[in-house]
Amino acid sequence: MADIKLEETWKFALEEEFDSAYMADLKKFLVAEKQAGKQIFPKGSEYFRALDLTPLDEVKVVILGQDPYHGAGQAHGLCFSVQPGVRMPPSLVNIYKEMQADLDIPPAKHGFLEHWAEQGVLLLNSVLTVEEGQAAAHQGKGWEKFTDAVIRTVNDECDGVVFILWGSYAQKKAAFVDQERHLVLKSAHPSPLSAHNGFLGSRPFSKTNEYLQSIGKDPVDWQLPDSV
Repeated sequence: MADIKLEETWKFALEEEFDSAYMADLKKFLVAEKQAGKQIFPKGSEYFRALDLTPLDEVKVVILGQDPYHGAGQAHGLCFSVQPGVRMPPSLVNIYKEMQADLDIPPAKHGFLEHWAEQGVLLLNSVLTVEEGQAAAHQGKGWEKFTDAVIRTVNDECDGVVFILWGSYAQKKAAFVDQERHLVLKSAHPSPLSAHNGFLGSRPFSKTNEYLQSIGKDPVDWQLPDSV
C-alpha cells in the first residue's frame, strides 16, 4: 500500500482494495504487458488521475465512462477527456453540443476536461488502462472490481452526489446507487451511434446544477477555459 501514489482521502478509503489479491494480480498483468513491449495508455502516473484531481470529500458529480482512448496521446486518466492538442472524439463533440443547447455554452476548442474534475466532477472510467490500438484489451483484468469499489465508496460516504450515467453500461455498473441519497440522471450514450436516442435534449448539465443548488452546494462551472 505504501508504494501507491494516490490522493490521501482515496488512498485511505480504498486501502483494502490495494491490499487485495485481485489488485496484486492486476499489477502483475500490467508489468508483464510492459515487459512484453506493449504500449499502455494512459501512462502509469495517470492511472488514478481522476481520483487525484477529485478528492473523495469533494465529489459532487460522477460521470462514468468505459475504457480509456487507445490512440497515442489521447488518454490521460479522465473519461471522455483528451490531452490538449488532440482531436476531439465524436462522443465529446456531442457532449459539447448538448451543453450548448442546455446552457448556451459554446463548444470548447479542446477536449481537456480537468477544469471539471477540479470542481468535484469525478470523471471515472470503468477500466483504467488499455493497450495501444486494442480497444477494451484490459477488460476483465480487475479494474472493474476496483472502480465498483470507488463508486460504492462515493455512494456510502458522500451525500447529494449527481451520478450522470450515459448508456446501458454505465447504468448497469452504478445500478446499486442509493437514489434516496443521490440524484441519478440516465440517458443514451453521447456516441454518434446513440446520441439521437435520448442523449441530445437530456439537459444533464442544468439538471445537475439545479440539484446541487437545491441542496446548498455550489453549481459546476461547465464552461471550459479557452486555453489549457
